Amino acid sequence: MGMILRSGVFAQIILLLLLAFSLLSWTIILRKWLTLRQVRQKNREFVEFFRNSARLSEIQSACGHYQGSPLSGIFEAAYRELNAQVQALKGHSPENPVLSERHVAGIQRSLQRASASELSQLEKNVSWLATTGSVTPFIGLLGTVVGIINAFLGLGMEKTTSIQAVAPGISEALVATAAGLFAAIPAVIAYNHFIGGIKDIAADMDDFSSEFLNLVQRSFS
Repeated sequence: MGMILRSGVFAQIILLLLLAFSLLSWTIILRKWLTLRQVRQKNREFVEFFRNSARLSEIQSACGHYQGSPLSGIFEAAYRELNAQVQALKGHSPENPVLSERHVAGIQRSLQRASASELSQLEKNVSWLATTGSVTPFIGLLGTVVGIINAFLGLGMEKTTSIQAVAPGISEALVATAAGLFAAIPAVIAYNHFIGGIKDIAADMDDFSSEFLNLVQRSFS
């Protein structure tokens, strides 16, 4: 803290900027970690309920209890499309509506749109962690380079030169590099961890979409 307080205005601006990056990235890290943990739990509960239910309408009415689960969201989108197609077919054959490949393809497109929307929500703000991990080391390096330049300029004005004269300025300048790395390392680790978790959830959504389509084809073909 003493070195920070003794540093110049430019160095303090750099450190404040790095602090803002770090605080924002840690906020995103904590919120995203809690969100992904909740998503995994809700997905497991919803899949178990889906497989144990006898009617799709029963699942639809219970989707409100699984808010936060991407699987619940894509089920609702696919169910709306399925219900619209079945209602349209009942106008032609009221007893046993049969879905053609064109109808199944429409349901599949609705599943894909819903999956893309859910993934966009999961990936929200994650790119900021990548930005923090890639930018903050260079911001810290900028502060270090400027600090070293100032240290050597000050040294050039002295009549005598020694390591004792230049060492304090260089050590203060290196604080910016350390602060940049301190902001970047957790952000990079969290980004890689979250991207892996989101890929796993995306795979779960693909598996659920395939399971839903198989159920539809067995029930309406």
